[in-house]
Amino acid sequence: MSHDTTGRSLVKTISWRITGSFSTFIISYLVLGSFTIAGSIAIIQIVTNTALYYLHERIWNKIGWGKDLDK
Repeated sequence: MSHDTTGRSLVKTISWRITGSFSTFIISYLVLGSFTIAGSIAIIQIVTNTALYYLHERIWNKIGWGKDLDK
């Protein structure tokens, strides 16, 4: 069975979080017009979503459905 290593999952988590947090910051700023509030929202989102994504990724790694196991 093909599995991502823990390190690969961690790097994917970080790269996705950078993308998602930047998006959250921009949207928050456009809606609220405050860099301080937008930054606060982005920081809270970084912490919670990083942990949730990593757990989500590791759980999905245990599910064989949809994986090409011949490679």
